[in-house]
Amino acid sequence: MSTTNTTTSLQDSDTVGKSPYINVNSQATSFRQPSPMPAPKRPGQPRHKSSIRTEDSFTQPRDIERHSKLPYFVRMHGSITPRMIVPLAFIGAWATLITCISKFVHPLVVSEILLTVLGFVVGLGISFRTSSAYERYVDGRKYWAQLSQASRDVARHIWIHVDERHEQDPELGKQDLLGKVTALNLIVAFAVALKHRLRFEPYAQYDDLEHLVSHLSTFAGEAFDPDTSTPQPKTSWKRGGEYLGITFAQSNPRKVIKRSKKNLGNLPLEVLTYLSAYVESVIKSGQFSNGTEQAMVMTSLNSLNEVLAGTERVLNTPLPVAYSIAISQITWVYVMMLPFQLWHALQWITIPGTIVGAYIILGIAAIGREIENPFGRDENDLPLDKFCQGLEDEINVIAATAPPKPEEFILTDDNTIMFDSSYSALATKSTEDIRAGLRARTNIRAGAVRGADQQEKGEKGGV
Repeated sequence: MSTTNTTTSLQDSDTVGKSPYINVNSQATSFRQPSPMPAPKRPGQPRHKSSIRTEDSFTQPRDIERHSKLPYFVRMHGSITPRMIVPLAFIGAWATLITCISKFVHPLVVSEILLTVLGFVVGLGISFRTSSAYERYVDGRKYWAQLSQASRDVARHIWIHVDERHEQDPELGKQDLLGKVTALNLIVAFAVALKHRLRFEPYAQYDDLEHLVSHLSTFAGEAFDPDTSTPQPKTSWKRGGEYLGITFAQSNPRKVIKRSKKNLGNLPLEVLTYLSAYVESVIKSGQFSNGTEQAMVMTSLNSLNEVLAGTERVLNTPLPVAYSIAISQITWVYVMMLPFQLWHALQWITIPGTIVGAYIILGIAAIGREIENPFGRDENDLPLDKFCQGLEDEINVIAATAPPKPEEFILTDDNTIMFDSSYSALATKSTEDIRAGLRARTNIRAGAVRGADQQEKGEKGGV
């Protein structure tokens, strides 16, 4: 059966009595072909509710495929500057007050020794805060890279090494093929479900996930309740407050989870269980009989479970709150003491000098807070949507063609083996001649490298 026919049959079967849901942000060629749909909805929102998110261009993780020609010091997307507007306005007013009192009433001056000592402590605190936050960011990226590698391995082993019994029975072979495609879809479903879990979106009714897990019996699917599971639309004031980093405007990210009246389970773990059940079934049926390949697939499945546990560790183990509170308090005390030290030397320049100093110190601390959770939707968070789309693209590429047979890509004139000679040309040679050619190829390569080195030395000597 060709890939085109398989895709068509899948599309036909899925459109009977049910409208397929697709990932509207993905460029991958899905096995469920697109159908006419309403306006695209934001991934992460349940499918029956939609809202226009005009601020997504400024608050979503940065698109790693997008190139900007602007210098870094004038870029706003990804900058911490919007979150510094309110703190800097307060610091500017404070510095103005202290400066006016010192100018017109009585000089308010403190010893430089005090701020020197405080500056040393603040430097240590901010360095610790930033390094611990960046370590968590790097750990998140490493775990997602491990997920990509393990997913590719599982998909490749299933597609190549699980037999399709077409010769035994055409219908049975078709069933095996569709079973393999289902298993590959489960690999994508694991990544997408993990993305939503790390963003405190515990259900299965999301645009990019539902069509992958709707046929599974899961706690997340059964727990969905439109009255309690749908996030309420945010007002303009709330969105503006979040953009400016005002803590009073920020909602509890676990609000949807807390409002659930049923057990939400662990959707990525449940998907992994279904995938393990498929591997067990093909082993018992004799389709997957190679013991070495079986061990490699099980190792990759264990690796996916390690990714699940590791990302949950990064998400649920932030910097202890005592450190965060102490560092924040010490930082603000230091910044508010700046006008007292700068007045004697700078006079009216104390105001902009204090604002600049506060921007440097508070900005670095704010960056540490933002990247502490690398799985969210902030500009500097990991682009998990892009990662999931890329994984889906790669798995679709694996499944786009039937498992290749060695004779199809070895016994062909297009196979240029060495010295611009194809397979058919070298097949007429003796084994000794082929081995002599292989040895000669290494000598030619070594001679070419030495010649290039000598030419480069000659050009340098001429200069």
